[in-house]
Amino acid sequence: MSARHALPPLNCLRAFEAAARLASITRATHELALTQSAVSRQIQRLESDLEQPLFERQQTGLALTETGERYYRLVQRLLRELGEASAEIRRRPNEQSLTIASSPTIASFWLSRQLSDFQARHPDISIRMLIIEDPNRLEPGECDLGIYYHLPDEIDPPGMTAQAIFDHEAVAVLCSPAYLAREGRPDSVETLLSRHVLMVVEDHYHDWLTWQCWCETLGETWQTPARTLSANSYQLLMNATLAGQGVTLGWTRLLAHELREGLLVSALDTRIESRGRLSLLTPGQYQGTPAARLFRQWLMSRSDDTRPTEH
Repeated sequence: MSARHALPPLNCLRAFEAAARLASITRATHELALTQSAVSRQIQRLESDLEQPLFERQQTGLALTETGERYYRLVQRLLRELGEASAEIRRRPNEQSLTIASSPTIASFWLSRQLSDFQARHPDISIRMLIIEDPNRLEPGECDLGIYYHLPDEIDPPGMTAQAIFDHEAVAVLCSPAYLAREGRPDSVETLLSRHVLMVVEDHYHDWLTWQCWCETLGETWQTPARTLSANSYQLLMNATLAGQGVTLGWTRLLAHELREGLLVSALDTRIESRGRLSLLTPGQYQGTPAARLFRQWLMSRSDDTRPTEH
């Protein structure tokens, strides 16, 4: 059999890779914008072609078989390298462009404010911002660099390496001056939980930055907040906080401008060290364009210039 005829059905590989990475056909359907039956059929076709089961179907979701685990690592690497090579080929040889992926909150509250300095230094470079909430959904070759919050003890997003932009970062309890004037400053964690409107993010990607985690880190007794405003968008909740609708947990480096300008103030003096770090993500095997290398050098050299004013 020739190497060509030994290849599996290639259009099934993305469905397999997404289902394996997310451990769920349902979540893979959302990422790939396909129906659940279409993803299931593609995986079944691949298993039939290989004459090997790749998944064990369990009540808690999908689990890779031993064969499936080996095949997943191979497929993921090949798709990543193919994406990176395709992105390189698509680039015009003399094109000075840079695509930066980031979340809506980071892009609107932090990155967009920083870019004016880079653009002034390098006016010949065109910048494209790619807004994707979860870095694990980045496709290989989709961007030159990414800027996201990353937990140092977690596995890097597929095909990416993470480098912290700041050496440390604090999480504070923040609100607008108008909210503080209207509702009063809480004198304790118990008062905060029982009397104030807490902004709650309904998003598995932000599960490590929760009110309960914050409370337990301080050694305080957790209780369900009496009043909340919840959404699956941190950006929406930050805008609601600025509009005086409640109190949020916020990264002081991310919100340095709002703190310096007095648009946000601390509702409590207590701060904790952030588990996550604002990080620069770089494709693992990617050497980078000249524009990407210039941006990396610029960003890391000015990381200490964006400290917030304490309030």
